[in-house]
Amino acid sequence: MFKNLRYVFTFDPAGVRKSLFWECLHGLFIATPSAILLLVIWELFKDQPDIQQIWIWIGIMSFMLVLQFFVANKSMMASNITTFEIGRRLRLELGNKLQRLSLGYYKSKDPGDLASVLLQDAANFENIFGHSFPNMANAIFGVLLLSGFLLYLDWRLAITLLFAIVLVVPLMQWSRWLIVRRGETQVQARTRTTSRFLEYILGIQHIKAYRRTGPKFASLQTALGDLRDASIKVEAIPGPVVLMVGVVLELFFILMIWFALFYLLDGSITVPVLIAFLIIGYRLYEPVKVLMIEYPVLNYMNISLQRIRTILDAPEQPAGQELVPSTFDIEFANVHFSYNEEKKVLQGVSFQAKNGTMTALVGPSGSGKTTITALIARFWDAQEGRISIGGVDVKDMRPQQVYQLISEVFQEVYLFDGTIYDNIKIGRPDASPAEIQKVAELAQVPEFSDQLANGLHSNVGEGGSKLSGGQKQRISIARALLKDAPIVLLDEATASLDPENEIYIQRAIQELVRNKTVIVIAHKLSTVQRANRILVLNEGRLVESGKHEELLAMESGLYAHLWNTQQQVHGWKLSSNPKEAL
Repeated sequence: MFKNLRYVFTFDPAGVRKSLFWECLHGLFIATPSAILLLVIWELFKDQPDIQQIWIWIGIMSFMLVLQFFVANKSMMASNITTFEIGRRLRLELGNKLQRLSLGYYKSKDPGDLASVLLQDAANFENIFGHSFPNMANAIFGVLLLSGFLLYLDWRLAITLLFAIVLVVPLMQWSRWLIVRRGETQVQARTRTTSRFLEYILGIQHIKAYRRTGPKFASLQTALGDLRDASIKVEAIPGPVVLMVGVVLELFFILMIWFALFYLLDGSITVPVLIAFLIIGYRLYEPVKVLMIEYPVLNYMNISLQRIRTILDAPEQPAGQELVPSTFDIEFANVHFSYNEEKKVLQGVSFQAKNGTMTALVGPSGSGKTTITALIARFWDAQEGRISIGGVDVKDMRPQQVYQLISEVFQEVYLFDGTIYDNIKIGRPDASPAEIQKVAELAQVPEFSDQLANGLHSNVGEGGSKLSGGQKQRISIARALLKDAPIVLLDEATASLDPENEIYIQRAIQELVRNKTVIVIAHKLSTVQRANRILVLNEGRLVESGKHEELLAMESGLYAHLWNTQQQVHGWKLSSNPKEAL
């Protein structure tokens, strides 16, 4: 736990020191009124009490109480500022770390797990750290201060009280163990619930279509039930241990009173000392009870910190160097790749896409077409073989540098929650309004944006939820046009468009790919007849290569089979007589 705490403290060490200073000072001001009260009692037990001195002590106590309000406010502000500053820097570090990770990391993780870490674990750290850590610091300082004072008055009675604290340490460790064990189960249940909620929301259309809402969506019901049970256990099971601590402390306080009465009778202590132990001795256990509650909770926070550190310590892609290729030829040399150890997606693929040419990737679903484009963009790194741009191995280049060389227009388009204008501007943040307007027109964006209330400045919603698939596709093309990268990756870019608008988007794509090195994934083979080279993939292997006419001439080849099949499908139509379809 303390290793993780030291780690997060590095995000704002000055703030932590300031917070600790004010917490300790606050603890001192909390203990001071009790000490002054003892001085008043001492004065009252004198043969001739000095009433004026008593009023002075009462005045000092009143002043300290007012000052305590100021110190408490400073302590609270310092604690909150430090907590949320650490939280801010922690989230930024998580965001930056996620950018440096390969997409393979995300493929191996449950999206709900990552969402739970970024949202719930980070918030859990802030909520607990902002309260538990200050309370613990205050409590530890209070125990040390009061223990020193009691040891000064009478070491025998002080040892009796302190021995109880020693005895409750194992109980604290026991409760910590229970919290950690049950807490991990509860966090896992919480993560599964987050995943099921994401699944429920993203798949709501299909869930409603197949009437799986409410109790019928069993996986969400089960996850919620597991979370309920785990949450009850994480709270209820350590409860008896905490109660046991209270019992031990009360028993030893009674034992201290029993010893004190004997010492009073034999004259080894005075009445003021007995009263001091009755007042301060009971106050000694208050911070111990706070520690008993906060220490296990702090360990529950450690579960969240450990999950956060799992992401922060994840291995990153090799950073590479500042290498700029002079040309933009793309070459695969005996490339092998798998997303896991079970099956290779690419097996010994080799080809060259010349600078300024269009290379098409065709083949059945799952043959490795999309994987090739992902490897070119260095979303993943190949396990074997070499992938180069302009003769430079992409592994030797910085990932950000590779991204700069590439524009992509994929079938699945993601837009950020902002305006159409902002989403296009992502392609080149320093672009002028005139440049953005120009690429928008090339991609036929004004055709639908002009019908919206705010035109290009209309909000698209999260993920582009307010727009159709074809409209999102045009924005994606405009974004790629604005970036004007030397390499373009296309994945059936017109798949979401209606026939009426497809011809306009094709013109925009022709503008996009002019003088570029283009890799295009094609499912409709008619769209890539003019490609400089067509690569035919099957089960992760490159089985055929050539131009359209050359591949068609291979009548027994896979490409010719796919082409002929698609030509037959073009003549397919629904029958007006249902019986004919049977």
